[in-house]
Amino acid sequence: MAHRWHFFRAGGVDQVSLRDGKDLTSLVELDQKLWVALAMPVKGVDLDIETLDLIDTDKDGRIRVHDIQREVVFIGATFKDPDDVLKSADEVELSDLKDDKVVAAAQRMLKDLGKVDAKLITVADADAITKAFAETKLNGDGIVIPESTDDADLKKLIEDAVASVGGVTDRSGKPGIDKAKADEMMKAVDDRVAWLAAGKAEGTLPLDVATAAAAEAFNAVVGKIEDYFTRCRIAAYEPRGTAALNAQDAELASLALHVLSAGDADLAKLPLAAVGPAARLPLTTGLNPAWTAKIATFVDRVVKPLLGPRDVLTPADLDAITAKLGAYEAWRGTEPVNAAAKLEPAWLEKLAQPELRAKLAVLIEQDAALAAEYDQINAVVRAVRYQRDFGRIVRNFVNFSDFYGKQDGVFQAGTLYLDARALHLCVPVMDPGKHAVLAGSSDAFLAYCDITREGVTKQIAAAITNGDEENIFVGRNGVFYDRQDRGWDATITKVISNPISIRQAFWSPYKKLVRVIEETVTKRAQAADAEATAHMQKAGEATATVDKAAAKELDAPVAAATTPPPEPKKLDLGTLAAIGLAIGGVGTLIGALLGVMFGLGRWLPLGILALLLLISGPSMLLAWLKLRRRNLGPILDANGWAINCRAKINVPFGAALTELAKLPAGAQRSLDDPFADKKTPWKRWVFLVVILLLGGAWYVGKLDVYLPDAASSASVLGDSAPVVKAAKAAKAKADAKAADDAKAAAPGPLKK
Repeated sequence: MAHRWHFFRAGGVDQVSLRDGKDLTSLVELDQKLWVALAMPVKGVDLDIETLDLIDTDKDGRIRVHDIQREVVFIGATFKDPDDVLKSADEVELSDLKDDKVVAAAQRMLKDLGKVDAKLITVADADAITKAFAETKLNGDGIVIPESTDDADLKKLIEDAVASVGGVTDRSGKPGIDKAKADEMMKAVDDRVAWLAAGKAEGTLPLDVATAAAAEAFNAVVGKIEDYFTRCRIAAYEPRGTAALNAQDAELASLALHVLSAGDADLAKLPLAAVGPAARLPLTTGLNPAWTAKIATFVDRVVKPLLGPRDVLTPADLDAITAKLGAYEAWRGTEPVNAAAKLEPAWLEKLAQPELRAKLAVLIEQDAALAAEYDQINAVVRAVRYQRDFGRIVRNFVNFSDFYGKQDGVFQAGTLYLDARALHLCVPVMDPGKHAVLAGSSDAFLAYCDITREGVTKQIAAAITNGDEENIFVGRNGVFYDRQDRGWDATITKVISNPISIRQAFWSPYKKLVRVIEETVTKRAQAADAEATAHMQKAGEATATVDKAAAKELDAPVAAATTPPPEPKKLDLGTLAAIGLAIGGVGTLIGALLGVMFGLGRWLPLGILALLLLISGPSMLLAWLKLRRRNLGPILDANGWAINCRAKINVPFGAALTELAKLPAGAQRSLDDPFADKKTPWKRWVFLVVILLLGGAWYVGKLDVYLPDAASSASVLGDSAPVVKAAKAAKAKADAKAADDAKAAAPGPLKK
């Protein structure tokens, strides 16, 4: 029969329950569409990286569904009761293991640790044996390191191979070589040795070991010598060109203008010697000073050993030298450029022999033969580590029961204390730019922070899911505590604003209004202050220069003194009318509003509520829509997770993720603050407002139904009462209408 699953509801998602070992081992059959996560990174999570490395067999840095299912099969084959794996423990009883090979390996490991009679094995025991095995000469990975042998030549061969073809990392963490690298190294050696052997053929080295130096000296001057002989051939072809092919007067004059040396570049460009039809290159005198030293080396290393002593060089001599060095140059052109190029010929000859190769092959085979033993040790390590960590892994991968059970999910990096709040939903940020783009679609209020400790800086993103956003701004400081309870200094660097609660949304319009009023008042105060400062500056300047002003007045013409002062500006009547109209309009609006509100009678509270909803309703509606969409998925997706559902964070759960400051139970509180601001008589103002409202309501007659006749506004005010005036106006209107109706009904004059 198919396994009978149980699901629980959390975050608006049906999540599979992992109640016992049957649920765990049946995960191989569970449809992937029902898993909360499809993939997670091995970094940035609160899990032992070594345990995750055991699961990440392809070493791509990610854990996927198939990785979990594969290890579930291992658990089912290793443990008698897989229920135990869902209970975190640092040790495994040997009697709880049903695989005899794993039990035997665990007993052998305990014996190596001196615990012959131990009935259980711990994570520390397994790690100690793994470390000791990895650091042995041969550790079952098929990779040998220089320390794997005591043979000096074999050790040097491994070292040279690592340096030449590159190494692979041994289980001990040291560089070594495997069979593939060894084969690559031997091929490079064979190619190099074959090339060196070809160089020993007759005629390839005409000067034996001095051939290389001779070829180097020849190549240094052959281009300039060929240039000289070509110029001589042109001079023989056309004697009139001889002067043009030699150094020109302008070139020589240019050389005379600066300090000369044998290495002068302009001097080196001139012909090697005097050009003539005879084509005889002097080798001792008459040479271009820039080439004298190189020609001398050429003569000593090439000309004398190959042709014998001579004072001049002819084109035929050059051809003879080229022919004698041709075989060497051809051989050098076939030199293999490989990893063995830097090795000495004598060492290469030794490496070409079969003895060292055979030793290396045997050493690699001996190491690889221990793979089965390592696999048994690895099985024990997996068993004890999964006993401790696997239950937590599946509770944060198959479902999110740890997170929704407030046990802290593996993706939570710690707690940020900020603005009298404890923010528990904090995740590490690897790429701030990418994270902000993707996590913004979570509809959560996020504060990105730089955290610093002992010169190390990291980034986190903290979700604020309770309270308000009044004091959350860039530059605000707090303290972050990681999962190891280490304190980090935190500073907000970026804020992604989203609604935090319906309560915040209700007050948001009024806070915005107050903020606009404050900003407007501040701007006007700053403008007034600037104007006053300007007036004071002018007055100060006038006072400082009063003596100059007085002298100027004495020198001014008398007619200027008789000029009448300008008349003061009068207030424009249009301005007065506009001010009056504005005041009247505001008064009319307030009066109409009060009239409508008091006209509701007993429905007045509902009218006030409707007014508040009219103002705050849009903001609250928008907040409600966003809070319904607020979910964890994009925040984790931005860190490399593959979340398979919408893990919602509703308002009640958000209140648990962001704790607000509150006094401890039973704490006493004193309200006496010696530095408190002076209290405003708010009760008096409230009383006056209520009296004014009641007076206005009595004046317009809204309270007459609740008062005796003697206290009604009609009795007290008489004809001046608005109610009486309204009644008289209504009666007059009715009488006029009745008269009009009677007149219309009366018969008209008789017609003749």
